[in-house]
Amino acid sequence: MSGVFQRDPVTTLAQTATDGTDATDGTDETVGTMGTPMAVLQSHVHKTNGAEVLLSSWRVLDADSFSITAHWPRDHAFYRPVHGHYDPLLLAESVRQAVPLLSHVAYGVPFGHRQAWEQLRFDLNSVALVATTTPAELELRIACSDIVRRGTRLAALTMAVDIALNGQCLGTARTRFNNQPAAVYQRLRGPYANLARAQARALPPGPAVTPARVARDRAEDVVLSPTDRAGRRQLRVDLTHPTLFDHPVDHAPGMLLLEAARQAAHLASARPSTVVAMETEFIRYAEFDSPCWVWTDPLPSDAQGRRRVLVTLEQNGRRIFAADVTTESAPDL
Repeated sequence: MSGVFQRDPVTTLAQTATDGTDATDGTDETVGTMGTPMAVLQSHVHKTNGAEVLLSSWRVLDADSFSITAHWPRDHAFYRPVHGHYDPLLLAESVRQAVPLLSHVAYGVPFGHRQAWEQLRFDLNSVALVATTTPAELELRIACSDIVRRGTRLAALTMAVDIALNGQCLGTARTRFNNQPAAVYQRLRGPYANLARAQARALPPGPAVTPARVARDRAEDVVLSPTDRAGRRQLRVDLTHPTLFDHPVDHAPGMLLLEAARQAAHLASARPSTVVAMETEFIRYAEFDSPCWVWTDPLPSDAQGRRRVLVTLEQNGRRIFAADVTTESAPDL
């Protein structure tokens, strides 16, 4: 899935995926002893609702290598099984939670700093993704590389993730993110850093496309609105959504953009399908105060014959996000 994206030649900003709005700006002094499991705290993963915390423990394997244990609820309020498979964005959210966790506990990033996604890629085994009644326990084995520091402060790093679900290989993921101190974030965001003003300017959510067409049961979980142009939808931003907006933020979070890409891929598929891979690039912040358009374009099938679609998000005439999404037909269909 390489070679699809070309970065906007204008200087770009990475999409903030976690907002870092914890109560304290103090550095987390947690230091893992080699091989000793350590508990994951709710504050480590930047979640207000404890039920949204997927990670349970972490341990050091080697220098810049870690193992994280996660548990997926079968009855998650939003990330429910789709066509007999676990929701693949549970994996994306698990990786997202690993970003602030390791930033704080392994690399000494203070609370209040923002971790900003630049790229995320995952490729999953659809057989291992089949949902069962067995409790879903994951192991994420993470190797960190390309670590950049500004003095002693972590500035950016890449995570390569091997994923096992109940002992079976589920797939791989890779992500790169940067770390922004509060002062840098304020400077980058300018007037949009004012949370109250950003939310007050938010456009009301538009009508939802038919939920079944995007593998959803409820209109409130749909993040796309119909338009009068073929291949184009509008991003539907509902600031009251309890999962996508677990806590107040000043821009559309990264998980909302991933959900839009997944739903757009379902719309582009003629048959019920499961998303099994994504390669994404976060280019600019998605703001609340102007329409964000979601475009879909077919791509050639991959080497395994799986369908691919390019999903591009544009706002104010500029591309802000792109995703190469791969799908497989749902089982027994």
